[in-house]
Amino acid sequence: MSVHELLQHVARPLGDALRLASGETVQVSNRSALAGRMESLARTAALESEPNASLARWLIRAAAAEVGVFPASIDPLYRARGRGETRNDFTVPAMNLRALAFHSARAVFRAARATEAKAIVFEIARSEMGYTAQRPTEYASSVLAAAVAEGHQGPVFIQGDHFQASPKRFGENALKEVDALRALIGEAIDAGFFNIDIDTSTLVDLTHVSLDEQQQLNVILCAELSQEVRRREPRGVTVSIGGEIGEVGGRNSTEAELRAFMDGFSRSFSRLQPGATGLSKISVQTGTSHGGVVLPDGSIAKVNVDFDTLRALSDLSRKAYGLAGAVQHGASTLPEEAFTRFAEAGACEVHLATNFQNMMFDRLPEGFRREMYAYLDKNFASERKGDMTGEQFYYKVRKNAIGPFKKGLWDLPADVLVTLGEAWEKQFRLLFERLGVTGTRTEVDRHVTGPVVRPNLAAYLKGTGLETDVRDLAD
Repeated sequence: MSVHELLQHVARPLGDALRLASGETVQVSNRSALAGRMESLARTAALESEPNASLARWLIRAAAAEVGVFPASIDPLYRARGRGETRNDFTVPAMNLRALAFHSARAVFRAARATEAKAIVFEIARSEMGYTAQRPTEYASSVLAAAVAEGHQGPVFIQGDHFQASPKRFGENALKEVDALRALIGEAIDAGFFNIDIDTSTLVDLTHVSLDEQQQLNVILCAELSQEVRRREPRGVTVSIGGEIGEVGGRNSTEAELRAFMDGFSRSFSRLQPGATGLSKISVQTGTSHGGVVLPDGSIAKVNVDFDTLRALSDLSRKAYGLAGAVQHGASTLPEEAFTRFAEAGACEVHLATNFQNMMFDRLPEGFRREMYAYLDKNFASERKGDMTGEQFYYKVRKNAIGPFKKGLWDLPADVLVTLGEAWEKQFRLLFERLGVTGTRTEVDRHVTGPVVRPNLAAYLKGTGLETDVRDLAD
């Protein structure tokens, strides 16, 4: 079969809502019908074998563009914030939707519509792509399909979170690890990830005395990978790039560290790419850890976030470097009342993941959850430490069952999916209100106007990329 014939086959569930024209062109004839049928196409994009899956992912993005839904960079909004031209009382939630990305993204868009929140980011980390079995094109297509299904209009911010260097692999073969990150950047941008967080903070060497020496490798590689982003970005798009100075879970960042990194980055990047736009934000460590710390009974230990440090680093990043502010990672398991403090501290972005996953596991049918846990007992027993309780073990490793049980999650009973969707929507709405992004539709519409980048079919047909071992990387 020709590519056009295969596309016709994949598009069949859409009926007369969409027509495939010549070349790489689609025409939407009935938007409401398209919205109602997107789930079928999203399922093909997530579950079917190649080439159907990749064709469905391209078709979703192409159809979304036709109805005014498109991947975009948040860089213009962040630049305006750095110049003091926007509100500074909101913190953008960057949400890692590890499981049931289409269904959870629909809940996000429902909550966003109800609160007029448009300054929101959908993201997935390099590590998550491995254990959830979601390459960039799949994740982006899930989010865009959800946007169309829920009647969203305008830009959608999709982000590569923790495009991180593995210290182990870097030590074994530095060039190979850097090339892997370069390839991932290209794959992500082709898929519509126009926001990328480069994390080479894993290579900070604290054995050196001076901060410049400690940050040197972080600075050099972040600048080189930022150059790769600029080289790959589509015409008319300035991809939002984030850097990171402190590995989450380590000691808290300082103003001196931020200055050492940013001054070094500015020098290195200006040599590599004179006149090009640099970073829009900077990730720091202020007391959190990815996923939280699990106690023996399965509860999460209380975390003390240093909001004074977060405020100081956000202020410094804006006033001295024109950035939007500091970024907080590892915050999703904090108590609800803590989230208002991020906006009060002037943090520009907060990354949220684990609690959305926890909410899903808490609502799974008991038999299905036992099946997933049995898989973990068999395949991840080596990660069970001697003094670990069962609650601690499953909490730590259960994310690794998401990819292998992807189809089972899609096949959950309708009432379970409805209950889960309602719970997610309530949580997203609460977060948007506490983070102050309600009403940011006006800010986004004023600063982010496009362009609409049409998907390249050839790029989608390249395949899903090589699998790599990402177990030592952060989420």
